Amino acid sequence: MDLDQALQTYLVEARELLVEMESALLSLESTPGDDELIGAVFRAAHTIKGSAGLFGLTPIIGFTHIVEDILDQVRNHRLAISAPLIKVLLESCDHINLLVSTVVEQGEEPTPGDLAREAALRERLLVWQPREASPLPQMLGGEPVQVERAPPRGTSGLWHISLRFGAEVFKNGMEPTSFLRYLATLGKIVTMETITGAIPPWQEFDPELCHLGYEIDFDSSASKESIAEVFEFVRDDCRIVILPPDSKVEEYLAFMAALPEESELLGQLLVKSGALTQAELDTGLCQQREEAPSPRLGEILVAQGAVDEVVLDAALKKQNQGKEQKNREQRFVRVPADKLDDLINLVGELVVASSGANLLAQRCRDSQLQEATSVIAMLVEEIRDGALHLRMVPIGETFNRFQRVVRDVSQELGKDIVLRISGADTELDKSVVEKIGDPLMHLVRNAMDHGIESAERRRLAGKPSQGTLTLNAFHDSGSIVLEIRDDGAGLDRERILKKALERDILSPGQQLSDQEIYQLIFEPGFSTAEEVTKLSGRGVGMDVVKRNIQALRGSVELHSEAGKGTLVRIRLPLTLAIIDGFLVRVGSAHYVIPLDMVIECVELTELALQDTQGRDYINLRGEVLPFVRLQRYFALSGQPGRRENIVVVSHGGQKSGLVVDELLGELQTVIKPLGKLYNQLSGISGSTILGGGDIALILDIPALLQSAIRRELHQLNHTGAGSPQSQPSIN
Repeated sequence: MDLDQALQTYLVEARELLVEMESALLSLESTPGDDELIGAVFRAAHTIKGSAGLFGLTPIIGFTHIVEDILDQVRNHRLAISAPLIKVLLESCDHINLLVSTVVEQGEEPTPGDLAREAALRERLLVWQPREASPLPQMLGGEPVQVERAPPRGTSGLWHISLRFGAEVFKNGMEPTSFLRYLATLGKIVTMETITGAIPPWQEFDPELCHLGYEIDFDSSASKESIAEVFEFVRDDCRIVILPPDSKVEEYLAFMAALPEESELLGQLLVKSGALTQAELDTGLCQQREEAPSPRLGEILVAQGAVDEVVLDAALKKQNQGKEQKNREQRFVRVPADKLDDLINLVGELVVASSGANLLAQRCRDSQLQEATSVIAMLVEEIRDGALHLRMVPIGETFNRFQRVVRDVSQELGKDIVLRISGADTELDKSVVEKIGDPLMHLVRNAMDHGIESAERRRLAGKPSQGTLTLNAFHDSGSIVLEIRDDGAGLDRERILKKALERDILSPGQQLSDQEIYQLIFEPGFSTAEEVTKLSGRGVGMDVVKRNIQALRGSVELHSEAGKGTLVRIRLPLTLAIIDGFLVRVGSAHYVIPLDMVIECVELTELALQDTQGRDYINLRGEVLPFVRLQRYFALSGQPGRRENIVVVSHGGQKSGLVVDELLGELQTVIKPLGKLYNQLSGISGSTILGGGDIALILDIPALLQSAIRRELHQLNHTGAGSPQSQPSIN
């Protein structure tokens, strides 16, 4: 592993550790005595600092060392968890994240502003620092680490580390003594002998090759895994043996005896108990595979000095206790996201090619060819579903980010608000998850600022002083629904109407339903806030939220009840790449309707239109079904077909009909974007290429129905309830 690869590995791991650290700190607010959470926070900070030391990342080392000292006090029960401490540790976590981004990712030094913020944080951290804080060891440069040359006292109570650096260590950008300096931060190096036997004669000496080795007696309370992590970035190039002190062997035996009885493999038991590192196990297994006949793994590990015979015997006994049980191990493979995108694109082209082959088979009227293309189409559909499933990720990771947001914003507003999350396992396309974060952020902050009242107002209204904000997700009719619900005061209908009249959004006397009134808050610049705050009140944002959701082929609706709260419901497609569609023809144009919204198809007869007074609805088995004539909606030329059909669709629990000339059946549809020129088209979400090469437009059913409703209301308000007129084309 070269230096650049090692830094990239450190960057990824540091960010993962910071996420774990923040999550554990937030959990500690409700369970301050949880030693497991405290240990997780300490290990995260310790690993970030220690790994930074290997690369000489001084800004990260210096600040994280202070945080680690405080966490060490908490871990040893010398300092109690409190709300002020959690707050400053969360801010420290943010600053470490900033340092990682600046120093590692961008390769730059912290700016003066960053340094000023760090100085203020250090000043606040001094309150919790121990009087005699542990000194920060010098990681790079300067004098070599001082080692106490005490008389040998055997291995009792001491770790023994046998270390032989690989010849390519220098060429890979690593400096051996930096690892020894970092090792000294975990304990005290009692004795250290430099092994020089591998150094060649000076005639053959290459200064770019490393020939150093060390035998070290080490006094530390750290675990074997922590000591092994010191040499993480040179593990592949070195030979490292770590022998535990006698006291540690006893701990391993006790820990192993307390493990649940599972049919673990021998190596897994030893690693789980802490007596063996994963790297030592991998080395032993590799040697076992290479030798013939294969020796027993335990014999190899003992011969390598990786594990004590006493510990090995205990592991074998433990293994025999659970042989009848089976341990299923999940295996995961990390794949770059761009490779998945390439796969989806290829699957999309395969879908188009399959449709073309199926069309040719139908024209040839060859039954065997039609059967073959039918089988291919079925397999392509399975490949498509499998490829799309690879991109599906749980929404829970996105929801969990708001724990910190709710905590910080509620404190800033002086409100007591708790976040409830449900449906975290609901999956949707990764590309949708990446783009929905900002709209959710704005809606959550808006609900906390405008929706949920202060504790005093809630008590006067007979509510609990603590407000509740709920994030929920579930699947519905081939879509995913995200809900943001608060138990606040609800939307003020009269104030919204008053503001809309003041801004000339509505005309006096215009009648709107509650749902239409609530939708007014998504108008650009619309705000009913009496004062501007840091979070909201400027009328900027809600229109952007709606626009971003619509860009994902989604819709947003509001439901509110005075005094009880507000519900924002976002409906999104599961994927932005491929859908199952229902193909129809209107005049000479072809349209695709998302299949998951289609309920049924019925014929539109003259008898069905009787007694409707020319209005666009029919009586469908005792139920009123409004419909939209697509020919009129899209202003298509030509006369309607002799036989018209209605495609009954469902959205948000409501049924509507689309009048078309011909039903052409189901097909798999690859969604192609229309481009920026057509971004303002209402009722169209994309296009696709049919098997014969023709272009078909994909209908955006929610937007189409909303647009049709607005047109009819506009017509009623301006022309009365007379005979319907031709509707204008899309703009």
